[in-house]
Amino acid sequence: MILRSDETIDREVPGGGTMRMHLFRPALDGRFPGVLLFSEIFQATAPIRRLAAMIAGHGYVVAVPEVYHEYEPAGTALAYDTAGTDRGNLLKITKPVAAFDADADVALGTLADHPACNGRLATFGVCLGGHLACRAALDPRVAAAACFYPTDIHSGTLGAGRSDDTLARLSELRAELLFVWGRQDPHVPLAGRAAIRARLEEVGASYEWHEFNAQHAFLRDEGPRYDPALFLQSIALTLGLFRRALG
Repeated sequence: MILRSDETIDREVPGGGTMRMHLFRPALDGRFPGVLLFSEIFQATAPIRRLAAMIAGHGYVVAVPEVYHEYEPAGTALAYDTAGTDRGNLLKITKPVAAFDADADVALGTLADHPACNGRLATFGVCLGGHLACRAALDPRVAAAACFYPTDIHSGTLGAGRSDDTLARLSELRAELLFVWGRQDPHVPLAGRAAIRARLEEVGASYEWHEFNAQHAFLRDEGPRYDPALFLQSIALTLGLFRRALG
């Protein structure tokens, strides 16, 4: 499928300045389900853009918001190096959780209103973005959420003050969920994964759960942790979820 990947939309977030969103969509007439794709701590890097294009190529309008728009100029992608990692991790605990939530609300509304979107919505995210995809699914407009190795849910350490309430609020979720983990991921150890799964069972969530022998960030197609076979398997799991939930 031929794609459009040159479109950006800037939206004002109440109390949060201007947020840029990068759009990837079929270069066809018609309307398609929308996927709000949350990046890792480095924002819309080349691997994230390729991931968004992969999903869009199966018939979705994919929007990638810049999660640190209050702190970095529009268009900034942090480097996959020590300085970029340190900056991304600092901003993850500088930005208030309420600001992340405000971004999601604006981004979902913008995506739903796009002329190429049919109004059916899902979320997708990796690392920090996996957590944000889960939180965004608290919005009743979201029918499904694909959360890949989401950080900080088990520990409640997202945002300023490092005290989020995502784990407690899993009881509010009505979306169908997909969680995918790497067993060798040091950021979410076995006990952390067990705590999340126990909470999902406790609240009767509709979810699918997969654990692979893989490192953190195994979807990122740059660097030594990339696993191409698991990338393809993960995309298949994601597309299956989106077909069920979005049609």
